[in-house]
Amino acid sequence: QVQLVESGGGLVQPGGSLRLSCAANGRTFSGHAMGWFRQAPGKEREFVAAIIWGGPSTYYADAVKGRFTISRDNAKNTVYLQMNSLKPEDTAIYYCARNWNTGSYYNTRSYDYWGQGTQVTVSS
Repeated sequence: QVQLVESGGGLVQPGGSLRLSCAANGRTFSGHAMGWFRQAPGKEREFVAAIIWGGPSTYYADAVKGRFTISRDNAKNTVYLQMNSLKPEDTAIYYCARNWNTGSYYNTRSYDYWGQGTQVTVSS
């Protein structure tokens, strides 16, 4: 059974930080790049960050570059998203997803399994 479970969302003030986690079962995780997306109310789901399976390569949306960091612990089947200097426009539901289309990381169609999402709200 494929399962991705996000956690770590919450309410934070502008300028604050949060770390999201996405736990996967081994069959889901092994050998695949992983990505984070987000969806704000009334907007389409958008790419945030991705990380490949076995190396340091990472990819970021321009809106989060320099503020967010994606990482993974393959031994724990977990991918993380460290979010710093948060802004109100970062408010959204954040989803992790498994990539099936090696080399294509920015489009939702390149991901086949998704978590249920975790809410991030940035507000004073």
